[in-house]
Amino acid sequence: MAGALRRFVPLFDRVLVQKAEAVTKTSSGILIPEKSVAKVLTGKVMAVGEGARSESGKVIPPAVSVGDEVMLPEFGGTKITLDEKDYYLFRDSEILAKMKSE
Repeated sequence: MAGALRRFVPLFDRVLVQKAEAVTKTSSGILIPEKSVAKVLTGKVMAVGEGARSESGKVIPPAVSVGDEVMLPEFGGTKITLDEKDYYLFRDSEILAKMKSE
């Protein structure tokens, strides 16, 4: 992990996600035009905040943890650039699903 990413700690129920790369080349080497490339709606969790707080002050832990593969909404998230790489900051409640490893 890079230095800036290692020092980055999201607050409350925020989750830092690195979106998966879109496939722009087929297995046989043919390049796919940008307009034909589908949006990537999955990503890997890179950092997680400690969790949201309830009205009574208790911490509600996030549903995801670092290293999880998650499904993201089509729109939303705050774009952050760390060490010349793009990451997105989402609230824990905005993440649609967590992919289980087989």
